[in-house]
Amino acid sequence: MPEVAPRIRRLGDDIVNSYLVEDGGEVTIVDAGVPAYWGLLPAELAAMGRTLDDVRSVVLTHGHSDHIGFAERARRYGLPIRIHELDAALARGEVPNPAKGFGPTRITSLLSFLVWSARKGALRNQPILEVATFGDGATLDVPGAPVVIHVPGHTPGSAALHFSGHDALLVGDALATYAVTTGRHGPQIAPFTADAKQALASLARLGNVEASLVLPGHGAAWRDGTASAVEAVRASAAATG
Repeated sequence: MPEVAPRIRRLGDDIVNSYLVEDGGEVTIVDAGVPAYWGLLPAELAAMGRTLDDVRSVVLTHGHSDHIGFAERARRYGLPIRIHELDAALARGEVPNPAKGFGPTRITSLLSFLVWSARKGALRNQPILEVATFGDGATLDVPGAPVVIHVPGHTPGSAALHFSGHDALLVGDALATYAVTTGRHGPQIAPFTADAKQALASLARLGNVEASLVLPGHGAAWRDGTASAVEAVRASAAATG
């Protein structure tokens, strides 16, 4: 279901997630998924009783191509794009993807994801010409007023966003509940991570965040709280070595 919680809707089908967070009649988009998601926005906003004119910003959890999807189009529409300062150059296309390979893979899952990405326009993303930046601990002046938690590892500027009024933590790829490269479900370190050890260590910054709902960039919502999601990732990492 596109509605994952009251006042939060999801674009996509768990493969790549983009979220619409409504507060006081206005909307923050968290992550811009893939380019084809732009066409889904009007219907999903209408389901919230909102339109594109009610969107105030697109906030990116990091600068990977499957998260910046329609961001440049949104910028041209007039929406400010926000991202952690350490991923700004990545989002603008000025530096290469820092990922160290794919990580564990099953060839059928990886090929399926690449085909899906091609169909959704993700292999021809446009860099974002202009972004606004934020740092760790900032409370963003956007609907929902999320607090930024810097969780480097997946990328240098990976960030989680705590929407306390929604009891939700949007983690980007700080963790995933579905791996597009293996087809594996459950909390785990996300594929395409630059520094897996750092990503695992960064989860300590999330363990004490009070949020019942954890929303990842890939996979289904985790509804058993932040601490249990972090422990599940650690258990997964220990089991896979």
